[in-house]
Amino acid sequence: MKQNVLTRYRVMAYVTAVWLLVFTAAIIAKYGFETGDTMLISQIHGVLFIVYVVFAFDLGSKAKWPFGKLLWVLAAGCIPFASFFVEPKVSREARALGTDPAPAPAKA
Repeated sequence: MKQNVLTRYRVMAYVTAVWLLVFTAAIIAKYGFETGDTMLISQIHGVLFIVYVVFAFDLGSKAKWPFGKLLWVLAAGCIPFASFFVEPKVSREARALGTDPAPAPAKA
């Protein structure tokens, strides 16, 4: 598995988690205090979440995760603060799988 697959997943996990927290705060402000609008924030988070899902599927297919684990990782992107706990564990497991082996030297 290439390192850039894991890096893309990690970046999107954190970016999506932060935008989910921003979206949650906007929802609380809108409905709790009747201030603000959530349209732009929700659209940005939606697009980022789609990218996160694509990168999580890519990592999961390369790491050969079972479907249940993939769902668990995707669900972490839907729960505020969950990605901050799930991402480090997923990264450790993916690193344990190793990176691409070095190419064999050519025989002359």
